[in-house]
Amino acid sequence: MAIDDSNNRLEKLYLQIAQKDLIIKEYKNKLFSRYFMDHLTNLPNTYKLRSDLDEYTHFALVVFNIDNFQTINNFYGYMIGDYVIENVAKHLQRNIPEHSIYKLLGDEFAFIIDRDIGFYELKDYLNALYFKIKNIVVEYQDINIYVDFTLASATNRNSKNIFSNVSMALKYAKEIGAKFWIYEDRMNFENEYARNLQLSGIVRYAVENSKILPYYQAIMDSKTSKIKKYECLARLVDKNEKMLSPTIFIPIAKKIKVYNAITKIIIEKSFATFENNEFEFSINLSIEDIMSNEIFNFIMEKLKDSKASKRVIFELLESDAIEDFKKVDRFISEVKRYGAKIAIDDFGSGYSNFAYLAKIDVDYIKIDGSLIKNIDIDKNSHLVVETIVQFAKKLQIQTVAEYVHSSMVMDKVKELDIDYFQGYYINEPSVSL
Repeated sequence: MAIDDSNNRLEKLYLQIAQKDLIIKEYKNKLFSRYFMDHLTNLPNTYKLRSDLDEYTHFALVVFNIDNFQTINNFYGYMIGDYVIENVAKHLQRNIPEHSIYKLLGDEFAFIIDRDIGFYELKDYLNALYFKIKNIVVEYQDINIYVDFTLASATNRNSKNIFSNVSMALKYAKEIGAKFWIYEDRMNFENEYARNLQLSGIVRYAVENSKILPYYQAIMDSKTSKIKKYECLARLVDKNEKMLSPTIFIPIAKKIKVYNAITKIIIEKSFATFENNEFEFSINLSIEDIMSNEIFNFIMEKLKDSKASKRVIFELLESDAIEDFKKVDRFISEVKRYGAKIAIDDFGSGYSNFAYLAKIDVDYIKIDGSLIKNIDIDKNSHLVVETIVQFAKKLQIQTVAEYVHSSMVMDKVKELDIDYFQGYYINEPSVSL
């Protein structure tokens, strides 16, 4: 009996151990599924992809991005968006059965080419692959939803940071409208990204430490040859006292959302400079500035409190597309209540030309430098500028010639009876008047 009892106890113990092993195995499977699987598509996810890549010595990573997925989500809703993702996953599995498909974040999928593959072989492969999987049509009830891809790829030959490389290649493909792109070291994407990151830091520092400055360029009266006005041009001074042009720092400022702060700094400092003198002064505003309630209210408060309100000229960039003329009209009428004036900058370079002037009440036209700089030798430029000046005079709008860089150009501009001159021949932009 003692032996039988002992055997029974052992059997129960083995059974308990087996049950615990089974529970542990099931628990591990659940953890694996939760951590390594995408629950919408049941495909292995980014974590599984990263884990699997460690198993290969040489490989290429191929990523698919759905081009119009945000539009699908916004138009049809997220439930249908999920349905599209599920069907795209099935489509890729059917059409590329030789590869395990991974579901990455958002609207991206990927697979691994688990061998050393050269650039041109990879290029041919991606080209064939694109035409194999493109133009998916997902049917939902009576709706046909069309899905297109952009592809990107990179190999691990020269870099361990393959995810970053593929991401940069995908972004570039999207920017230029290519169906796919392969990362190459010679493309120097990292330097561009590093430069943008560095510039972001420089711009933030400048905004926070009042290193955004207006530089002043004189504007001469053509009749008296006296300086009557100044244009306030935004400049950035970095930690090393090096000056940066707005063409460099303004796009970065918009990306990191400090552009409004820069506009307000330039307005504040320009008003302070001209508060107690007789000169008129102009400040450049983009359409983005005018459409911003924050900037609009800031300008109105400044005009209410300043003695310089009747001497400020707001220059609107003619090359910026205006979609809401009501807001522009409102801005113009409101600033003019305080005696401010309006100029159209870079006139002749933008999309609207003379039709533009029929819609808004302006005081000055600043003729674009591209028309002025060769006016002494370019007959076509001369003819265009002559037409602009005659048109402006009929509308009783004064004219300013930009980019007057030589005595010959000045002589031609005088012949055309332009009211004001501006350029390096007269005065270079400076931090002081």
